Amino acid sequence: MTFYLAALLLGVIAGLRAVTPAAAVSWAVSLGILKLTGTPLGFLGAAATPWILSVIAAGELINDKLTKTPSRKVPIQFGGRIVSGGLAGAAVGLSAGALLPGVVLGAAGAVAGTLGGAWARGRLAAVFGRDLPAAVIEDVVAVAGASLVVAVLL
Repeated sequence: MTFYLAALLLGVIAGLRAVTPAAAVSWAVSLGILKLTGTPLGFLGAAATPWILSVIAAGELINDKLTKTPSRKVPIQFGGRIVSGGLAGAAVGLSAGALLPGVVLGAAGAVAGTLGGAWARGRLAAVFGRDLPAAVIEDVVAVAGASLVVAVLL
């Protein structure tokens, strides 16, 4: 039953940082926490995959601070977060024999995380009088949250 919560929470995290949940799930597969060998998502456990996704996720953390970075709510950004949340949810669901619920929960979590994250970051930025501290707090929540989901719920 915890896989439902894990899929949903990874989706929420995808709404904050799109690549972080995929990197966390890839590490979980690589470390044997999630069993995806022989499935269409087995590539997540390949030796290079968690490293590649981690580098991309780190790049996303940097890119997010740039003034030219578009809002997470524009269609391409929003869609990417839904796909990422669905992928993370799919991996968790597939390992538990429930692919469709995992996809749905991951995607739904991404919608909630995208909208809720944008709102929360806006509020924090208003409190701080600038965006950078709010963005860094969001980074910490995303990375720590994904790590906790993998360590505790999977």
